[in-house]
Amino acid sequence: MSLIRSRKHRFPLVRSSRLSAAVAGALLLPAMTAQAQTQTQIQTSTKALPEVQVNAPGETPYKAERSASRKYDQLLVDTPQTLTIIKRTLVDQQGATTLTEALRNSPGVGTFFLGENGSTSTGDTVYMRGFDASSAIFVDNVRDLGAISRDLFNLEQVEVLKGPAGSDNGRGSPTGSINLITKQPEMLDATTASATYGSWGQKRATVDWNKILDQDRGIALRLNLMKQDSGVPGRHEVSNARDGIAPSLAIGLNSPTRILLNYLHINQDNTPDGGIPTIGLPGYSSPDPARPYIGRAPRVDPTNYYGNANDYNKVNADMFTVRVEHDFSPTLTLQNTTRYGRTDQDYRLSSFLANGTTIGTGTRRRTASLLTPSAEDRTSWLLARGIVTRRDQVNEIMSNQTHLSGQWKTGTLEHALSGGVELTHEKQRALSFTASGSRPHANLYRPDPRFSEGDFSIATNGRNEGKTDTLSLYLMDTLKFDERWSLNAGLREDIYRTRFESNVPDRRSDLSDSGKMFNWKLAAIYKPTSYSSVYALYATSQQPPGSANFSLSSNRDSAANPNYAPQKTNTAELGTKWDLLDRKLLLTAAAYRTEIRNELEYDSVADRYFQNGRKVVQGVELGVTGELSRDISVTAGYTRMNSRVDIGKTATANGENTLAYAPQQSFTSWASWRLRQGVTLGGGARYSAGLVRGSDNNAMGTPRTTPAYWVVDAMVGYVINKQVDLQLNVTNLFNKDYVGAINRSGYRYLPGAARAVSLTGNFHF
Repeated sequence: MSLIRSRKHRFPLVRSSRLSAAVAGALLLPAMTAQAQTQTQIQTSTKALPEVQVNAPGETPYKAERSASRKYDQLLVDTPQTLTIIKRTLVDQQGATTLTEALRNSPGVGTFFLGENGSTSTGDTVYMRGFDASSAIFVDNVRDLGAISRDLFNLEQVEVLKGPAGSDNGRGSPTGSINLITKQPEMLDATTASATYGSWGQKRATVDWNKILDQDRGIALRLNLMKQDSGVPGRHEVSNARDGIAPSLAIGLNSPTRILLNYLHINQDNTPDGGIPTIGLPGYSSPDPARPYIGRAPRVDPTNYYGNANDYNKVNADMFTVRVEHDFSPTLTLQNTTRYGRTDQDYRLSSFLANGTTIGTGTRRRTASLLTPSAEDRTSWLLARGIVTRRDQVNEIMSNQTHLSGQWKTGTLEHALSGGVELTHEKQRALSFTASGSRPHANLYRPDPRFSEGDFSIATNGRNEGKTDTLSLYLMDTLKFDERWSLNAGLREDIYRTRFESNVPDRRSDLSDSGKMFNWKLAAIYKPTSYSSVYALYATSQQPPGSANFSLSSNRDSAANPNYAPQKTNTAELGTKWDLLDRKLLLTAAAYRTEIRNELEYDSVADRYFQNGRKVVQGVELGVTGELSRDISVTAGYTRMNSRVDIGKTATANGENTLAYAPQQSFTSWASWRLRQGVTLGGGARYSAGLVRGSDNNAMGTPRTTPAYWVVDAMVGYVINKQVDLQLNVTNLFNKDYVGAINRSGYRYLPGAARAVSLTGNFHF
């Protein structure tokens, strides 16, 4: 009988109580200090406080001075971790509209994975430093759930934190997190509208309206609207139609107490893309030894669509947020955020898997789906579309966060302390499906997406529900010893409970998992000058079973089995940052090493699974962001990453001891030059090394790697007057043909976006 060997360790309750006491004591200390200071001020002065004017000389169109999150209270140059901030001006110049497009500005971050076998990934499936970071996306520091392609119309900036974020955000990806900063009301009257029209059916319009309702009471309203109906460059039939509305109300913007009310609604009605067969790509050979001529066949047209024109991906997302902020003093602020979010996805895709022989056994058995009636006549070759890809899923989150941040002195030490408490309830409900009948085959080289499905039908045959409740306590402190030396430390404990219920024919399950996760980070910072820093960081993160998709499993070969311990990550990073040219240009460099432990591995001798697997990712990352002169702005980043599996089976199809879907090198850049007469020229180049796909013993003949590629984009802007300006964008200027993503088995890939031209009119009132 096969057994499961568990090495899960429970944290004693004393640790929780000590951390709770530490958080409470540390947070009360600045509050009492501030109260004493306030009483002294009242007794010694009856004068009104002077107006505080804030200047940010380091702010440029691309460069931010600091993070918008209150969890990072230092300037970027003094923040001891790789933190990339992608500002609104940059994505507007590039004509970017989605999170995936914005993330091109961070090297090594992208959607490289198409999906598992016949299933296609949907939404923002983001890989970062070799691991899936899709479950570590946050909106204003609150986790964002659901398979949705996030639009940028209501975002001010995107913040990409690389390395473990366990002490910052709790459970998540071993290699980082992404925080989306939303637009908020401001004390000004302004309206901006834009309209875009371009090739491949691109049509998009947005409105950003801000209005002061009461100057004296600091009340302002902001409304963002978006409507888009566009094709996908290089892909026939695939389309993205979405609209959004985001009203927000602020009360007390000019007072110590501020209330912000936010609502976001997004509706998407897209035609999904299942990719195209990899036949003819470099590295492809026949998947059937009896038919070697398949390996000599040419590529299919990258614009082909193999699904049904009636396939759909419908998503509705709603997000309600209430934030209350109160300044006890200029150096002490309390913030409370309450969020309810819900995302509904209804998805159907006619999928294929272009295998050449019968593969698998039992319920996983698949007969050959690539048929060749005549070896010479390729017009007769057919492809089966019989894989069921159907999803009906709802994600919900209810979260309340209380955060206190303050600064004060104890003797010669300066403290910048922040900490808080989070209560979060997350839930996912999904239906399961079964299919009957069969779809007609597609012609391999000339597929017709407008076909009748005949007797093929999909029916619901079960449901499942997973939910996670989490109580979190965290504390972060930056201690400045003098002008040169400082220490940054963070502690966080998450007490969690996950439950999973599944009810499908002949298989019912009711599983649960609970425990505590303690994460920490420690960094030492040395400042050679007032405008530079050198730092050394060590940090941890953890991800318990089922935390990525709210699904637990009783299978002993699944890391989601509740008998297993959380995946654990340790990262060491050594870096430096320099704010040059009067703080207009930020240069960064970092070397890191990440070790992921508790990976599940099978011991064939003992016929058991052990959590002794270990993976290592290490590399360097370089960056530059800011202004070279008053008229020239630039941002660029380069990363080189080496990964290996120290203990465990090989994860890649080509037998290399590396991680899949992790380009070894990548480079990104963008620059703009503001000329006279209102003309701006912009452009950039992106490079990605080839991808190594995941291992699949059943995949025969498919490419194990994809080629590296360069892509160049360009922009020309012209200011007509203060109210109107025009912008012409050309993406993939030289129409580079490349592989954007590949699936695990290698039978399908997603072509990179073809050349596209768009013209945008921006209107300011």
